[in-house]
Amino acid sequence: MTLEQFTRNEGQVARRYEYDDGAVLVVDFGTGVADASVDLVDGTVIVIVDDEQYEFELPEGASDAHTFIKNGVLTVELEGDL
Repeated sequence: MTLEQFTRNEGQVARRYEYDDGAVLVVDFGTGVADASVDLVDGTVIVIVDDEQYEFELPEGASDAHTFIKNGVLTVELEGDL
């Protein structure tokens, strides 16, 4: 699933910010998130929020990615030729 499909299906608010050397993806899961974690496995971002699991694929051309989640906001920093 792509980020666009994920946010459309799940109703999350998401933004993509483009830069010369990469991009940043931001998804807001809301302030009511009590327990959240994120992992990156083979080009797939896996997010666990409370008891729900969400997955979406990184864009093609992403050579490196860094993920973190804080206060219900997921941030994925991408490097590469997107």
